[in-house]
Amino acid sequence: MPTPVPTPPTALPDVEVAAGTAEGLPTAVLTKTTDGPALIGPGGAELTPEWAEAVGLTGKAGEVRRGPVDATARWSVGIGTGEPRQWRAAGAALAKAVNALVETRPEAGQGVQVVLPDDVDAEQARWFATGLRLGGYGFRVTGDTPAPTLRSARLVVSDRDRRDEIAAELKRTAVLTAATALTRDLANAPSNVKDPAWLAKTAARVVGRPKGLTAQVRDEKWLAEHGFGGLLAVGGGSSRPPRLVHLTWAPPGAAGPHIALVGKGITFDTGGISIKPNEGMHLMRTDMAGGAAVIAAVGAIAKLGLPVRVSGLVPCAENHVSGSSYRPGDVVRHYGGKTTEITNTDAEGRVVLADAITYAHQDLDVDLIVDVATLTGAMKVSLGTRIAGLFSDDDALAARITAASERAGEALWRMPLLDHLAAEVPSGIADVRQCPPGPGAITAALFLREFTGGLPWAHLDIAGPARADRAYDDVVPGATGFAARTLVEFVAAYAS
Repeated sequence: MPTPVPTPPTALPDVEVAAGTAEGLPTAVLTKTTDGPALIGPGGAELTPEWAEAVGLTGKAGEVRRGPVDATARWSVGIGTGEPRQWRAAGAALAKAVNALVETRPEAGQGVQVVLPDDVDAEQARWFATGLRLGGYGFRVTGDTPAPTLRSARLVVSDRDRRDEIAAELKRTAVLTAATALTRDLANAPSNVKDPAWLAKTAARVVGRPKGLTAQVRDEKWLAEHGFGGLLAVGGGSSRPPRLVHLTWAPPGAAGPHIALVGKGITFDTGGISIKPNEGMHLMRTDMAGGAAVIAAVGAIAKLGLPVRVSGLVPCAENHVSGSSYRPGDVVRHYGGKTTEITNTDAEGRVVLADAITYAHQDLDVDLIVDVATLTGAMKVSLGTRIAGLFSDDDALAARITAASERAGEALWRMPLLDHLAAEVPSGIADVRQCPPGPGAITAALFLREFTGGLPWAHLDIAGPARADRAYDDVVPGATGFAARTLVEFVAAYAS
């Protein structure tokens, strides 16, 4: 029996901007922390001091309280002191509150409206909308009818100029949040369904067909004919053969550099012969989160019509155990001819990325490369589960990516590429060692650098923030969608 996986992309709530309130639509009132009692925003006349004391109102970010019985104001929503991250938390909390109510009382309605105070700017509004659209996200494989959820939110802004500015920002935010949700969809899909062929076929479908965007899927025969030895080695242990997804965004009049975005697409990772322990292996369905981010980002870049040429490459494989699995001690010949001594089949991500990175600089005439991968457990140990590692020996490129991540609300920390560790990369039996000794995240990045052809290059190790076990900001448990927005913002900066 086929498993009823939700069809990507997940529909997100619409967030509109309007001049006035709509009769009959439930209202949420914003509250803010102060040195004294919480400040109650527009539309909160029914939220009396007595009510505030009774519910323990503080206005802290993400605090949701039910309004008085029969009041127009159904909820209050805290925005803390109004920092961007707090607006995200507020929007997400409101989305969850609406979902919780309509799940048990569908007649309560799947919409909500919020009157924004006069001092709220487009930046704050976009983070509130980000929370509203992503905070109630869910991915559940079930044969039951899905529970109703928030479908629309109305942000009321009285001033016309400010309303137009916020509306333009929210139109862009809709594309960015859809990219995050799509990344989550692809990474959350269970691996009994999500094999390399499914991921490649789905990628080609979900990016759509805007003018200038093409999607090619290369199968195992093409990969063998063209010498993609790393991808074939990793995928060789599975009965479900590898694929290479190649997305091309080539808009008319493109300016700036030709950018390659390369994402790891391991649809399930047993570790191969260097097999993983059982604990946590079920999470390896998300080991293609970097590839999902690239797929979603390229689709969003095309939807926004950014005048920058982009090539997206996602090498897709299932790292499995069988008599045809690659082995520790093997020497793998990559695309382009460079050879790697294999020492750990569970370090498969860098092996498939090496093929794709080489293909990007040798065949696609790109000017710079950014790769994204859930690459090393060492990165998770170093920076935890909410910050990704950024590796680059190009300061200007690193600064651009850092700025993009800040705009996207996705935290990065730059990591070093150390010369004395680079000396450990060469192998005595092959050109390079798959796993040089030393700090694992750094040596993995140094390995990848060997395949960049000297081009400006950056590597994002998202092993920590690509998945979450608890909610925070607009993130929900499961795949987080991390890096999709950063990649879009990175490309968008070249269009400015």
